[in-house]
Amino acid sequence: MTDGLNAPEEGGRPVLQAITAVVLVAAVMGGLWAQHKLVRHKDASSAPASCSNPTNHLPARYVSGARLCTVLNRPDLPALLGTPREKIETAGGSGGWITLAGGTKIAAPEATVSLKTYSVKLSASYDDMPVSEAGDLLNDARRTTVLGHPAVVYSSPTISFKFNLAGGKADTGPGGTARCVLVSKHGKDDGKGTFELAIWRQDDVYPDDTALLRVAEQVLQTVPGWSER
Repeated sequence: MTDGLNAPEEGGRPVLQAITAVVLVAAVMGGLWAQHKLVRHKDASSAPASCSNPTNHLPARYVSGARLCTVLNRPDLPALLGTPREKIETAGGSGGWITLAGGTKIAAPEATVSLKTYSVKLSASYDDMPVSEAGDLLNDARRTTVLGHPAVVYSSPTISFKFNLAGGKADTGPGGTARCVLVSKHGKDDGKGTFELAIWRQDDVYPDDTALLRVAEQVLQTVPGWSER
């Protein structure tokens, strides 16, 4: 049996380049486990997926991957994505640290949910990089606002992973495109943290920006740390 999924490369922000491999491995292993569990139990229950229990190594002042997963794993997400007849099939979060080249450690909580058509990833960043500065470093960034907060929308390539669960092998290759929106946690671009939402399609069709921003507007205001100011 062979399962496939895509994961964003996330190479756009230089601060995050050093941790791309770590993030991808965590996302892929979590997705593989979740898909395997789904295959084994899909006939036993028609209930939507619940968030897996992630390992969290972050202090309480940081939002956890489990909390991000709970926020993202909402019953109206399929409708917000424009696929109302689908349901969330896998969901999981993680919370840990990334270490930059100079030895600086940054909290890196994230969560990913997958449907038949779309996957959605929500992450929080504590790298002190303002949205405007990040936008200057992205090739196709489009500046906008989300709920009055400074934001940029941009594209990120994905890597396609195909798993042979029976043989224990995996093949990788180029995938489709993820559309991402990076949003300041505050109403001003003060460099005191950002949230990022990314969506990509399992069929490699270009994602819908309208769906991306619709999800962002509903989800981000429910994340701990979001501020109206």
